[in-house]
Amino acid sequence: MSGVPDLTLHDGTTIPQVGLGVFQVPPEQTDENVLRALEAGYRHVDTAAGYGNEAGVGNALRTSGLPREEVFITTKLANGEHGRDKTLRAFDASMQKLQLEVLDLYLIHWPQQADDYVETWKAFEELHRDGRIRTIGVSNFQKTHLRKLLDETEVVPTVNQVELHPYLVQEDLRAFHAEHGIATEAWSPIAKGGQLLSDPVITEIAADLGRDPAQVVLRWHVQLGNIVIPKSVTPERIVSNLDLFSFELSDEQVARISGLNRDERTGPDPDTFG
Repeated sequence: MSGVPDLTLHDGTTIPQVGLGVFQVPPEQTDENVLRALEAGYRHVDTAAGYGNEAGVGNALRTSGLPREEVFITTKLANGEHGRDKTLRAFDASMQKLQLEVLDLYLIHWPQQADDYVETWKAFEELHRDGRIRTIGVSNFQKTHLRKLLDETEVVPTVNQVELHPYLVQEDLRAFHAEHGIATEAWSPIAKGGQLLSDPVITEIAADLGRDPAQVVLRWHVQLGNIVIPKSVTPERIVSNLDLFSFELSDEQVARISGLNRDERTGPDPDTFG
């Protein structure tokens, strides 16, 4: 329907390269928003316990009538729920809200500095061994955090979901991911605030291609090999954000967009957050 390819993670799990993010979507609007996206052809939805809208995602999936195996669902462990016992309880709570028996992808949302994310990751490994999660990953982990997991645990995360956009290209972190077989997933893929979408480089390329600036930035992600989860509650934008596979950027255009890097975050710094 949408032409979105599946990417294969290092454990063999497949994940649609483009999904719908529901960060800051009000719980009372989540059902309708996700259902609209599923009708438009999305088959990947990314939520989190901390967003407060897991139940809406679960309701939309059930209402859609789509076979469970056709839709890839990600959620994330809430901050403050680190440690084995709290992680297991938090996972059960998320699954109840999502109305799922098996989760596709579970992520540690943030490597909280005061918490033992190694112990948390071992609980993730336990849930994975028990068949309750298809694949496990992390979010907002820097190389130092990832190295600690690689040194002290058994399972390499399949995904690291991080802030990534043309003003924050994360080249060094992406290279580390590639070295260890970790897929890069981009949150805030077009950056917050809209400044990026009025950047002269982006608008010029968009005009040349007859596309809108958001599509150009999202296509840049796709051609870098990133998994990308744009968020929108606007029906037209939900559709256009998925229409990324009927055009391509030239190598020169990809390079120009990458050259916009400022190492500029619009969200928290994982090295200091929490």
